[in-house]
Amino acid sequence: MFRNYYKIALRHIGRSRLHSAINVIGLSTGISFTLLIAAFCYGEWQVNRQLRNADRQYILTTRWKDPNMGYPMSTCGQLAKALKENYPGLVANYYRFDGVISTVSNGDKHFREDLQMGDSTLFTMYGFRLLQGDPRTALVQPFSVVITADKAIKYFGRTDVVGQNLTIENFSGGKTDFRVTGVLPEPSRNSVTWLNEANNNRVFVPVANLDWFGRNMDWANPHIASYVELQKGVDPAELAGPIQRLVGQNATPEVAANMQVIPVPLTTYYLTGAGGTVQKMLYTLSFAALFILLMAIVNFVNLSVSRSTARMKEIGIRKVLGSLRRQLIGQFLMESIVLAMVAGLLSLVLYLLFRPLFSGMLTREIPSLTELPAMAWPLVAGFTAVTGLLAGLYPALRLSGLASVDSLKGRAGAAESHIILRKGLVGFQFVTATVAVVAAIVISQQIGLFFSDRLGYDREYLVAAQVPRDWTYQGEGRMRRIRSELAMMPGIKDATLSFEIPDGGNGGSRDMWPDGGDSAHAVTSQALMTDEHYSDTYRIPMAAGVFYNREGESSASDSLRVVLNATAARALGWNNPEAAIGQRLRLAGTRQPFVISGVIKDFHFEAMGSAVQPELFMHVDMTWTYRYLSFRLRPGNIGTTMEQLRRRWAALMPGAAFEYRFMDETLENLYRDELRLKKAASVATVLALIIVLLGVVGLLSMSVQKRTKEIAIRKVIGASVPGIIRLFLREYLPLLLVAGVAAAPVAWLLMNRWLSDYATRIMMGPWPFVAAVAGLCVVMVVLIVVRTVSAALANPVKSLSAE
Repeated sequence: MFRNYYKIALRHIGRSRLHSAINVIGLSTGISFTLLIAAFCYGEWQVNRQLRNADRQYILTTRWKDPNMGYPMSTCGQLAKALKENYPGLVANYYRFDGVISTVSNGDKHFREDLQMGDSTLFTMYGFRLLQGDPRTALVQPFSVVITADKAIKYFGRTDVVGQNLTIENFSGGKTDFRVTGVLPEPSRNSVTWLNEANNNRVFVPVANLDWFGRNMDWANPHIASYVELQKGVDPAELAGPIQRLVGQNATPEVAANMQVIPVPLTTYYLTGAGGTVQKMLYTLSFAALFILLMAIVNFVNLSVSRSTARMKEIGIRKVLGSLRRQLIGQFLMESIVLAMVAGLLSLVLYLLFRPLFSGMLTREIPSLTELPAMAWPLVAGFTAVTGLLAGLYPALRLSGLASVDSLKGRAGAAESHIILRKGLVGFQFVTATVAVVAAIVISQQIGLFFSDRLGYDREYLVAAQVPRDWTYQGEGRMRRIRSELAMMPGIKDATLSFEIPDGGNGGSRDMWPDGGDSAHAVTSQALMTDEHYSDTYRIPMAAGVFYNREGESSASDSLRVVLNATAARALGWNNPEAAIGQRLRLAGTRQPFVISGVIKDFHFEAMGSAVQPELFMHVDMTWTYRYLSFRLRPGNIGTTMEQLRRRWAALMPGAAFEYRFMDETLENLYRDELRLKKAASVATVLALIIVLLGVVGLLSMSVQKRTKEIAIRKVIGASVPGIIRLFLREYLPLLLVAGVAAAPVAWLLMNRWLSDYATRIMMGPWPFVAAVAGLCVVMVVLIVVRTVSAALANPVKSLSAE
């Protein structure tokens, strides 16, 4: 019996090639998109779960009462070690690291690299294997280094490099050789070697080198990434008391009063850390995939229902010849399941074709089909079978229940209720497509804001490069002279030396208050170390005063001058920026007062998800610390200018890597999750439109086919071609307009919720909603005209004579 059902199903599908193709393409598109997003989410969910004893691994995060005092992903340098030494019954192991950036060299190869200076427990605690070297001793001896295989090839051209030397520079300008003691294969993504986008480490050195780099992991240093592995059966809540005691006994009073250490499981940290941005993105993408899949299923069901009503005479003949109702139901279900299974197989082909595209779009390697968990395969097969079953169930039950006489006479009777169902399903598709288009427009507008003049500085022709660090009086003076020489190049308009660029990574916080005021009412500000050329190079407008010094004035006294942003001036009580000029300011940890020489207008140093913070600009002459040279290029041949700059850089700083990044690239990194979401939203919108249009094409084709004689009669009695086209437009355009009205509040609620995460945001006006509905209307009109004009132009004699 099933064999006959299968044969008849194939014959019927072959006779209805257009509708079968539309059904298969629409459903396979939805399934493949859902599979790709599901695989991406699975890959993100897998982060940290490959580590040894992953269920017992925790990162010590900090909730600061004053958020400017430290970073959420770091804590006191000695805490993790003290927990292991004092509470071995709770903590089985620990690992800490300090992330630094320095120049690494081998011969004439010089590159800026992220260095992870950590404990020797790294490889054994997390189960990282080494291609070469002993994981137990590779990070024990000072002046040893472990590198990943790609770094080994980068510097040596091969991976068997244990025993070779790499030259590494410290922050006082000194250089020494580090012996390679291990080569690490590319580790799976995790929050130890890849804490965040700014700490993607590939070069590992022991903590025994802390002094040589001028760093420490003391209790007074709250900027150390710390991890612990708990003993079996230990609840992380049991660490609360020991942590509180150790911090209270050893940390500075200011740190102890402001920090609350919270152990977070590594299995969830990647998803929930940094405000849960990854988790939010995964939820958003999952909902988008769910709606696309739901639209594809609705399309499949709708076309199946529409096609089934054209088979009433076939049903009547089968009943007259003795077919039972259950046999008719089995035939309908078999056809639907076969189509769904074909769509499922095609979706796997589409997955293979589009996986590289989606990997590039989401900047993550999406797992291949062989890397998916074993449960994925029965889920896909079961899902397609259930989809086919559901799609064929309704028409099978309704049409198989019609009386034989009604079926043979073509009287649909109760089957006419299919029209209401079809219109309801089409309306749902229109609503979903409208929401998708509105979301894509709003996301695009908000991301456009990130790169607009609302930044508060001019990002055009702006490039920054990290410089070698010699944080001494002589080193800072030398770097300022180099800045002056580079600024005189023909293609360079201006240049500045600073510790920060506008990427959110400030050098810490400072408490400040007016001289003579009460330090108890101090304002905490972000401290930025720059020279006097910073505002001109970045084109940050002044609200009052000057940036450190006046033109032509010596900069010898700049170390005693500071600049505030408008938010900081207001927080200190000067609502008028002019009133702050010349005022004396006290800073925590210093004895001498500082003079406010200028107030700049607010600009976005961090991402727009945060409100503009009080900012204090201090001159690099005061601290001798710097990281970046930023250049404003003159418009013209940028490539030639950058090549000239590279050559001059090499002449002035031999052995220093010239690795630069334009400000647009910096902003793209700052808003990487939003850009991923924009790309995914665009793809989801395109797919939603494709599925809707496929469904409308199928329904139009069925409608035109069923109304061929009606069209011919209308032409005979004088109907025009435009009149016939209007006949079909009246069927769909009102439905689309109603769907647009219904979609507006849904889209507004969803996008308003999304925009609420940004302190600086666009205002949603009527434009996205009008554009979405109008655009869909235009596409629908074109589609309906193209599909119906051939029927309207057909010879009515042939249409009326055909059976």
